[in-house]
Amino acid sequence: MGPTTRAQFVYNRRRRRTGGRHAVEEASDEEEQRQDTSDSSSDEEGDEEKEAEASGEEVDDDDEDEEVEGEAAASEPAAKKHPATAAAGELIYYLLTCVCLQVCKRIGHEAGFKGAVYIDCPMKPCFLCKMPGHTTLSCPHRVAMEHGVIPAPRRNTNTSLDYVFQSQVKGKISMVKPKFLIPNQLECGNIKFHQRRVTCLEFHPTKNNVLLSGDKKGLLGIWDYVKLHEKITYDSVHSCILNSMKIDTANDGILYTASSDGTISCTDLDTGIGSPLLNLNPNGWNGPSSWRMIYGMDLNTEKGLLLVADSFGFLYFLDRRSKTRVGHPILIHKKGSKVTSLHCNPARPEVLLSSGNDHYARLWDTRKLEANSALASLAHGRVVNSGYFSPQSGNKILTTCQDNRIRVWDYIFGDLESPSREIVHSHDFNRHLTPFKAEWDPKDYTETVAVVGRYISENYNGVALHPIDFIDTSSGKLLAEVMDPDISTISPVNKLHPQDDILATGSSRSIFIWKPKTEDELTEERTKQKAKEYVYGSGSRKKSNGKHDNSSDDSDGDSGGKNKKARKTRFTHTPKGKGKSKV
Repeated sequence: MGPTTRAQFVYNRRRRRTGGRHAVEEASDEEEQRQDTSDSSSDEEGDEEKEAEASGEEVDDDDEDEEVEGEAAASEPAAKKHPATAAAGELIYYLLTCVCLQVCKRIGHEAGFKGAVYIDCPMKPCFLCKMPGHTTLSCPHRVAMEHGVIPAPRRNTNTSLDYVFQSQVKGKISMVKPKFLIPNQLECGNIKFHQRRVTCLEFHPTKNNVLLSGDKKGLLGIWDYVKLHEKITYDSVHSCILNSMKIDTANDGILYTASSDGTISCTDLDTGIGSPLLNLNPNGWNGPSSWRMIYGMDLNTEKGLLLVADSFGFLYFLDRRSKTRVGHPILIHKKGSKVTSLHCNPARPEVLLSSGNDHYARLWDTRKLEANSALASLAHGRVVNSGYFSPQSGNKILTTCQDNRIRVWDYIFGDLESPSREIVHSHDFNRHLTPFKAEWDPKDYTETVAVVGRYISENYNGVALHPIDFIDTSSGKLLAEVMDPDISTISPVNKLHPQDDILATGSSRSIFIWKPKTEDELTEERTKQKAKEYVYGSGSRKKSNGKHDNSSDDSDGDSGGKNKKARKTRFTHTPKGKGKSKV
C-alpha cells in the first residue's frame, strides 16, 4: 500500500467505574470486533483458547514421547527406519492429532487463524461465494472480484423506455469519465470518540469540514476534522441505537434521527435540544413482540415529507413543517419483518426504494401507495442491508445483501426480474458489527463507483487488516483497497464526501478521515508536518439541556447520590504544548 505516513489522532479518555449492571459493559465494541475476526466463517462458533490449550497438550505429549524414546535408546540400540516409513508415520500422526476445533470438530484438518491468515474448514462451503468445492483462500472471486461478472453493455436502447432514457436523461450525464482520486491516505482520526460502536455517518451539507456520527448507545457526535479538537457529543437524543440521520434541506441546522427506541427526533445542532416527531412505543417496554424499532428513513424534499419505516414492515409519513403524522401506516414488506432502509429517487422523489429482512427490495410510487402495490419486487438470497438509487440520474439501483452479493440494476425502466450484475464481496457478518452497506460516490457522474467495507481480513506484512473497497459496479473490478496498519479493526460504516475527495470511516468507537495521497506528501517536510498528534482529554458530553457530563462510558451517573458539576472547558495535552479547547 505504499509508504506509510503518519496522521493526527484525537484520544478521548474516560473514567471507568465498576460494580452494578454497568460492570458487564466494560468489554468495548473494539474488543468484540477483534474477537469476531477470529470466529469461524461458518455458523458454528469456535474457541481459540481451547485450540491453543489443545495444541499445547500435543506439544507436551511430544516431549514425553521424546523422553521415553531417549531412555529406550540408552538401554538398547535404536533400530534404523526407512525415510519413507518415517514420513508416512509423521503424516498419520498429524492427521490423527490435528482436530478442527473451530468448525466441524473432525480430525484430519484444522481451521482458524494461523498468524494473520484464516484457514477455512474444507468440510464447509466457501465463506465468500457460499459455493462448495474450494475454500476462501482459493476462491476465484477473491483472486479477481470481477470473476463471473457480466460487464455493462455499450448499447441499451432495447425498448421505448430505454430510448426515453437515452434521449432525455443520459444526455445530462458526462460521457467522459473524470479522473477519480482514491482517498487512500489516512489524514486524521478521533480515537474512541463514541462510547459504543459507530452506526452511521453523515457530512454536513454546507459546513464541509463537519462530520456527524451516531453510535449504538444513541449518542450523536459532531466533529470538525480540520480543527481536530472542535468536537461535541449529545447523549440525550436517543436511548439506544441511532440507525439513520438526515439533515433538513430547508434548514441545515436541523437534524432528523431514527433510532431503535422507536422514535424520530428533530434536533437543533447548535443547542442539542431535540423534540420527538414520532414515538412508536408510547407505553414503554412490553416485550420484544410489541417493541417497534425504526431503521429506514429518508426525506421527500418536494412534498416536505419525512418517510420512516419500522421493524414490523410498516411505512409512516411525517409532515416536517407541521411535525405531525400524515395518514395511516402502510405495510410495505412482509408483516413482522424489519425494513432496513428507505431511499427516495433523486430525480423522481415520488419513487421510493425499500429493502427489508424478507429478502426483497421493492419499488413504490408514493402518490398511490397501498399494501401489495409495489411497482417491482427485487428478490435476494438473504436479508437486504440497504438499497440506493444512483445519485445523479436515479436510474440505477445498488443493493447489499447478506449472501455476500452486491447487486446492480442498470435501468429501473426495464426488466427488473434479475439484476444486471452480481458482485461477490465479503460482508456477511452482523454480530457485534454495524451492517455493511455499499454506497455510491455522490461525486461520480458516471455512476459506477461504490465504496464498502470488507469483513474478511487480508495478510499485509504479517498483520490482519480489513480493507475498504472501491468497486467499479459496471464491471465488478476492484479499483482500490484502502487500509492503514494503525487500523486493525473492521470498518463497516463508510461515507464519501459530496464535494471533496474525502472518505470518512467508522471503525468500532473511532472515526477516521482519508484523503488522496499526493506526491507532495512523500517529501520529508510534508512527512514532518504529518506527525501524529495525541490528545488526551475527558470525554465531555453535552446533554440536550445544554449541560455537560463527564461521566465514564459505563457509569450509571450516580456518584454518591449527587452528580458532579460538569466542566464547560476541556483542557487537553499535546506534544507541542498546546491543546486548550472549548467544547
